[in-house]
Amino acid sequence: MKTVKDILHKVSVITISGDIQKLVSNVEYDSRRVVDGSLFVAQKGLVFDGHKFIDKAIKLGAKTIICENLPVTLNEKITYVQVEDTNRALAKVASNYFENPSSKLKLIGVTGTNGKTTIATLLCQLFKNLGYKTGLLSTVKIVVNEKEYAATHTTPNSVQINKYLNEMVEEGVEFCFMEVSSHGIHQKRTEGLEFIGGVFTNLTHDHLDYHNTFKEYRDVKKSFFDSLPKTAFALVNSDDKNGSVMLQNTLAKKYTYALKTMADFKAKILENQFSGLLLNIDGNEVWTKLIGSFNAYNLLAVYGVASLLNIDNTEALTEISRLGNVSGRFEYFMSGDGVTAIVDYAHTPDALRNVLETINDIRTGNEQVITVVGCGGDRDKAKRPVMGRIASLLSSQVIFTSDNPRSENPQTIIEEMETGVDAQNFKKTISVLDREQAIKTAIKFTKKGDIILLAGKGHETYQEVNGERSYFSDFEKLSQLLKAIES
Repeated sequence: MKTVKDILHKVSVITISGDIQKLVSNVEYDSRRVVDGSLFVAQKGLVFDGHKFIDKAIKLGAKTIICENLPVTLNEKITYVQVEDTNRALAKVASNYFENPSSKLKLIGVTGTNGKTTIATLLCQLFKNLGYKTGLLSTVKIVVNEKEYAATHTTPNSVQINKYLNEMVEEGVEFCFMEVSSHGIHQKRTEGLEFIGGVFTNLTHDHLDYHNTFKEYRDVKKSFFDSLPKTAFALVNSDDKNGSVMLQNTLAKKYTYALKTMADFKAKILENQFSGLLLNIDGNEVWTKLIGSFNAYNLLAVYGVASLLNIDNTEALTEISRLGNVSGRFEYFMSGDGVTAIVDYAHTPDALRNVLETINDIRTGNEQVITVVGCGGDRDKAKRPVMGRIASLLSSQVIFTSDNPRSENPQTIIEEMETGVDAQNFKKTISVLDREQAIKTAIKFTKKGDIILLAGKGHETYQEVNGERSYFSDFEKLSQLLKAIES
């Protein structure tokens, strides 16, 4: 256990009332999990204000309260710490409580709109294959050496991050690769973490329901690089015009990767097939199991990070050639009757365009591309017509369906997607509200050699409707239905 004084190291404090030598049993931001001796941080969230639960936390045993606004009446037995920003305070307090675990391993953050999960996951796998103990904090899963945990957010809350990092330290993990989301940065979840490197993938339309403007979204991403120390590296995709923006004020050593422009790490696509990619990376040819130009960028970023972490280039390329697909990222299989089935997490306009353009680049032209796609509810509405337009433009047939409608009417979401469809493409589109029925409909449209793309949910194993989640795996459902047809 730590004292309140120890836990407040580097926390910007306004006032303190009470004993700072008091021992803290654990750090909590959720009053429901408070136990005797807890330090409770009253966060102001988008939905709930933790200040309303201070009394409840004290009744459950909290002995220390960190808050932005002090209660009108103070309990003499409780230590109150007033701060300007409880989100920032929670991040630093959590790091202090777990003895700053990020400083005891090599932590690399990956941020951008698309590619974060793939790059972080492939890096974790590559370094593991090279014999290192590795860790992963990603949308898909949490990895602590040989142990895996389910992930609930792209960037976990500050307490969870430091808890997992501390477990990694105890397990002897040397390298941890972490997805860093714009939400996580904005909500200060990464404050107090010591990164030795950061990677920028790209920036496209996403999360404008949260960030309001594209500039705000970009600037939040940029703040991650602004915070990197001069001992760290910043590796950015220079083919994306925002790559140079990320480097403007960083103290970190600056590096670039690209397929189209001059860069420190350069690659060229020599072959692009359903069986894989043939790349020339820095003058060396390497065959990979991944597909598409977007994965060429992802693999080049992996190569760049490995090189900057002093991995021999030949060793890195050898391991890159062995890497497989990440769950829900252009995950595909061939059915017995010759239909190619692809499941992808593409839930942004750019990601959907990348996947469909990759499919169209590879196919001979005789096959149909049948796309099943929806948009999530309670999220950025502006991208819905854009997604509808891209799907209908680049597919032979489109079936609009439910994704995770959450609290919204799924039919309304589909209608908003349909507004983006050009008149000449509208005849290629239909809507089937139920996702399973939409997949069945797609299969009915296929003949031998055709391609089904099931987009939007990828690795997710649930469907969320009216606040309730039920089990639903795109990959499993598509596999089952295609096998049922074969038999």
